[in-house]
Amino acid sequence: MHGVSVAPLVIGIASSPAERRQLARLLGGSDAFLIVSNVEQAREFLGVGEVPPVAPPPAPPVRAEVAQRPQPPPDLSVDSDRRVLRWRDQEIDLTRLEHDVLLCLVDAPGQVWTYERLHLEVWGNRHLGRGSDMHSVVRRVRRKLARLDAAATIHSVRGVGFRLAPI
Repeated sequence: MHGVSVAPLVIGIASSPAERRQLARLLGGSDAFLIVSNVEQAREFLGVGEVPPVAPPPAPPVRAEVAQRPQPPPDLSVDSDRRVLRWRDQEIDLTRLEHDVLLCLVDAPGQVWTYERLHLEVWGNRHLGRGSDMHSVVRRVRRKLARLDAAATIHSVRGVGFRLAPI
């Protein structure tokens, strides 16, 4: 094999489909890569027997107030059957896109949804371009939250995405 160049094989392991998609995007420039959901699949592909497990690094200590997942304001809800946003005793109709964006954010309050992840979840494809479609939907949802005088809004995380946060 003198003079023959062989590209290295990069193996990525990610348990969820979303993580595998993100890994594929990160490894997209590699000549050869394999993405599997667990170590056993990688071993099977490579034809390797048991490999002693590597102990994961210890988790950093987490303060109690950081560990609690933020909750949406208790009086804020999205009725998917009727596609309405409800704040206390008031309701406002939502378009399909407004509903889907808001549902993502309400289901994970405080969590930042990247533009790409939100675009994939709501529009069903990768975020391309400037994202004016997404910003337009978010702007309309913000207005509707304000019209209801809800105690939450959508905050922009510059260059990253959006999150639902209390006012």
